[in-house]
Amino acid sequence: MHIRSLGQDMRVSAIGLGCMGMSQGYGPNPGSRRDMVDMIRAAVDVGVTFLDTAEVYGPFVNEELVGEAIAPIRDRVQLATKFGWDIRGGKSVGLNSRPDHIKKVADACLQRLGVETIDLFYQHRIDPNVPIEDVAGTIGELVQAGKVKHFGLSEVRADTLRKAHAIYPVTAVQSEYSLWTRDPEPEILPTCAELGIGFVPFSPLGRGFLTGTIDPSVSFPQGDMRATIPRFEADNMSANQALVNHIRALAEAKNVTAAQVALAWLLAQAPWIVPIPGTRSLSRLKENAGATEVGLSADERADLDTLAARVGVAGDRYSEAHMKLVGH
Repeated sequence: MHIRSLGQDMRVSAIGLGCMGMSQGYGPNPGSRRDMVDMIRAAVDVGVTFLDTAEVYGPFVNEELVGEAIAPIRDRVQLATKFGWDIRGGKSVGLNSRPDHIKKVADACLQRLGVETIDLFYQHRIDPNVPIEDVAGTIGELVQAGKVKHFGLSEVRADTLRKAHAIYPVTAVQSEYSLWTRDPEPEILPTCAELGIGFVPFSPLGRGFLTGTIDPSVSFPQGDMRATIPRFEADNMSANQALVNHIRALAEAKNVTAAQVALAWLLAQAPWIVPIPGTRSLSRLKENAGATEVGLSADERADLDTLAARVGVAGDRYSEAHMKLVGH
């Protein structure tokens, strides 16, 4: 596995592992907790050193799962987790990035993960009630205390990113980015390039759609977030099939998979981009890791670059309520 540098010389594997789906988001997990612990350790064995979790995943249980998995291999991984939610009675009831709350969450995350330091601590969503300068300053205090190494922001606007970075250096921005979600390209990616900040795409495979394994006839189980996302409504999936068909055709011509092409395209965008596909399958894990060996020619990259604009993408990437939480 190749190694890449995010901002502030944080070095991680070129492909990371998003762990959210092991606890929530995609319906009942076909595997046991033991299976997921083994999955995380298998990821590290194939060279994945960058693991992504958050307090709100579960809530809390995903951090505990990751903590159990990495206990014997802590020195081989970089851990990213997130703060920013007001969690009461086991549910998120809104945003909370007040400085005192961030400090409490940091201590709780350290305990659940069973570690002494959080490698990368993201603000999960921007809290409009708390100045970003206060958030960045609080992370600086946590770094000074040895509880955090690096500061990250998720789903942030370029102007907010600049304000935060001026107070305390931002190491990485995490946002949705893939061949069918190109929102970061106009402003966030150029800002990251200018300021020396890494970029971490979540849902780099379009929540599974870009793998070519989901079609309009699918019925999502209870608890699968895709049932609430407009882009996964049957009519929109039918319209978006042209995008997947193009990716699949290129993959077949190169004797690789559609998922590997989608990830290779992301890797080719910049050397400081590190996708974090999630999976609960060992075969998919190995497939995703293999994307680092897939080369795309300049013509192939250019063709993929214009793909979404050429064929169009139908449907929003989140529900209307969730879209209000992004881009602050």
